[in-house]
Amino acid sequence: MSPSLQAALARDVTTLALCWKLTRSDGLVLGFTGHDRDLRLEGVEYLARPGMTPSAVTLSSSFSADSMDVEGVLGAASLSALDLDAGRWSGARMELFACDWTAPEAGMLQLMRGTMGDVLRQGDGAGGTFRVELVSEMAGLGEAVLVRCSPTCRAELGDGRCAVDLAGRTRTAKVLVALGQELELDEAVARPGDYANGSLRVVTGPLTGLDRRVEQVIGARVILEEQLFQPGLAGATILMREGCDKRFATCAGRFGNAAAFDGEPHVPGTDSLIRYGQL
Repeated sequence: MSPSLQAALARDVTTLALCWKLTRSDGLVLGFTGHDRDLRLEGVEYLARPGMTPSAVTLSSSFSADSMDVEGVLGAASLSALDLDAGRWSGARMELFACDWTAPEAGMLQLMRGTMGDVLRQGDGAGGTFRVELVSEMAGLGEAVLVRCSPTCRAELGDGRCAVDLAGRTRTAKVLVALGQELELDEAVARPGDYANGSLRVVTGPLTGLDRRVEQVIGARVILEEQLFQPGLAGATILMREGCDKRFATCAGRFGNAAAFDGEPHVPGTDSLIRYGQL
């Protein structure tokens, strides 16, 4: 902590302002502050949102997971009802800190950081409010990190471990009708089986940038594992990428990529414990 910030904390009347920095999975960064005017810190503009208030922040030196809630007002220039309902902010990184609003460049006092959890929303547009849970990074310490043997591949098609070039394995289409987890496209998909277990991204309209996993393609009908937010989807253009069932035979036969298979297809399964010989 800088001497200037320490001095601000020691004053009888402090000049501290709370700030929130939100980083979405697609790289978009938004900043908000409880101060009555905008602040600029480390290249990020923190917009004045005096209505944003955090619950009590309780920090401990143990490895237990801390959490808190943040309340705020919906706005087109900040967190909109459409973006929240569409899931754009699911899993976004969130940081809460304090700074001296008279000299924001003097540094910050980190209070908490983690990911956005459950979001509760009331009302739409101006006057609507939201409450979001912030789950600290300590929560990740409780997750298993061991890599287990698997007969299926652990890589995702086209990622750095897989390295399959998806340039010729994508196609665009237009959505005519969206109903639940099913989309009706403007034309039938050639080789629909290749897109099972693939991915879909919206590239036009208000839902641009949203991704979903494709479960199955039948002609011009696409069935998703999880539905997209429906308003604004009809008429949008989507980009579909081929999928993979993660089996070794598929990796070797369809993609010619057996050398990069990230799994153990020949490891005996648990059923080997009950096998017995035959005479």
